[in-house]
Amino acid sequence: MSICPSGHPSASTDYCDVCGLPMDAAPAASGSTGPGGPGGGSFSDGGSALGAAAASGLTPAAPVTQACPNCAEANPPDALFCESCGYDFTTGTMPRPVSPLDLGTAPPTPPAPAPSVGEWVVERWIDPDWYALQQSDDPCPSPGLPIVVPLLEKSLLIGRPSKSRGITPQIDCDGDTGVSRRQAQLTTDGQRWWVEDLQSANGTYVGAAAGPMPTDPITPGQRRELGPDDRIYVGAWTRLVVRRSTPEEQSAQA
Repeated sequence: MSICPSGHPSASTDYCDVCGLPMDAAPAASGSTGPGGPGGGSFSDGGSALGAAAASGLTPAAPVTQACPNCAEANPPDALFCESCGYDFTTGTMPRPVSPLDLGTAPPTPPAPAPSVGEWVVERWIDPDWYALQQSDDPCPSPGLPIVVPLLEKSLLIGRPSKSRGITPQIDCDGDTGVSRRQAQLTTDGQRWWVEDLQSANGTYVGAAAGPMPTDPITPGQRRELGPDDRIYVGAWTRLVVRRSTPEEQSAQA
């Protein structure tokens, strides 16, 4: 154990552990003025290191640590950045906000994707039997093969397009004036399908393939789940059939 010039025991051999004076500094003069007044002796063990350095004419030792202005964490005196929060001691720049990547956490899970391309399609038929029940004044087009429309979204509008109103239904029934601009909505969870009438003028009907033609429309604003053999009837002659696509149809759409 060494004794500093002010009389403090110190384990350090370069600067005093108590007052910070260099260990090889000259002892303070006995007649110097100390904190006890004129004629006082050397500083006591509880004296100020700054006062001791001033009395001896020496510069006090540098502080051992520096506190971070942002988080108050103690850092080495020569640190450029706070080891705790990243505060920049040189420029005074505050640390950037913590991101999930900094914490080692996985990024948020993205929403479930829409049905894959080609998994489902809807067939749009011209149905003479449905036309006969509607007693429409419009002439019925000649029946033929259906128009097959891929269902690529989880929610699709059935209706007739209108440029002036900005309506572009995914299931376009243009030509059948009995279909409203916003006739009905098709929705899916990827496995099941529902249809909902959107307050259409002539109603939306659902019936089984093997049964008679439906006579009562579904309730507007309420979703109706479609069975495997269900058909949707709208307008004067339009019949819609939702089904899974064939491998050939999927290859053609890829």
